[in-house]
Formats: sequence, C-alpha cells, structure tokens
Amino acid sequence: MSDETNPAETPATEAPVETTAETTAEAAAPAPAARVADPKDEDTLVLEIPHGKVVIELRPDLAPLHVERIKTLVRRGFYDGTPFHRVIEGFMAQGGDPTGTGTGGSDLPDLPAEFSTPQKARFQRGTLGAARTNNPDSANSQFFIMFAPSSHLDGQYTIWGKVTQGMENVDKIKRGSGGSGMVQGPDKIVRARILADIPTDEA
Repeated sequence: MSDETNPAETPATEAPVETTAETTAEAAAPAPAARVADPKDEDTLVLEIPHGKVVIELRPDLAPLHVERIKTLVRRGFYDGTPFHRVIEGFMAQGGDPTGTGTGGSDLPDLPAEFSTPQKARFQRGTLGAARTNNPDSANSQFFIMFAPSSHLDGQYTIWGKVTQGMENVDKIKRGSGGSGMVQGPDKIVRARILADIPTDEA
C-alpha cells in the first residue's frame, strides 16, 4: 500500500494552515537526534537491576537460537520484574523465571542445546548461560550469570552472552541460602532492553 495521499480522499474545503513566526520556528527546529546505526546495538542487552545497569554482549556466533529467544522475550517485556530466584555465592545468579520457583518459563517452545566446546567458549566470570533441566534440549527463558569461572559447566550448558559493563552491580545481587541458593525477597530485573531500542538520550 502506498503512503501517498489519494487525491480523491483529500477534502476540497480543507482550510490552509496559518503560518506564524512560532510555527515557522517550530518547523526549523532540529529533530531529536536518532541513534547512530551500529550492528553491535542489536546484539547488546541492557539490564537495569536495583544496583545499577548491566551491559551484556550477546553471542549469536555461539548460540543464534538462544540469542534470538532472549531478544524476543526482552522485546515482549517478559523479563521486566522477574527475580533472581537462585543466587549462590562464588558461583552464579539465576533468573528469568516469572514464577520465582525455578520451574517456570515462557510460553515459547524449549530450545535445542547450542553447547560450545571449551576451545571456543568457557564459563568465566561474567559469562551468561542458559539454565536447563537434565534434558540438554530444555532451555527456555531462564539464565544465569557467573560470579566466577566454573570449568565443570564448559560444554554442558549453552553460552549466549557476556557482561561487558556493570559486573560490580551483578556482584551486589542478593544471595540465597542453603545448598539450593533459593532467595527470600529476591532482587528483580527492573527493566531489560536491547540497546538498539533505547533512545539516544537514554543510552
């Protein structure tokens, strides 16, 4: 469908717009600056958590299906308000479950494993991985952020991103208790957005 106006639909009696100094000034005013297109913006996730901002580099080169899922859910607003329900000191912070029980997920199908060999990518401090059950092909929406390296996870869980800014804010996420690391009154993601979607004046 064309964006051009159909002359037949234009009222013949439409009044002209009166031009004043004020309207002329408004017309001359520069438009708000648009975000400069950068391919990296589309693959950058920004989490706002109670302790500050966390910037994450997405890795479609390692896990294209998982990255696409994260972006889809972020753009739905799925992660906003979800808790870090399981947090273990010296290990990781897990979130992405709106129920906060560790058993919830999105309404989308589970994803097949996209495991990386240790030669390609390893679980280091700041690495983001996809949480799953014993079934390798059961990742859905839950994820975890590593506080420290954990080589026993290498090649066993999908790596889909890495924190590039704000790891000090991740370190402040409220810890859980006991062996399970379940958190009482957990910290929550305030807002999750893809950098390409954030207005320039907010970035």
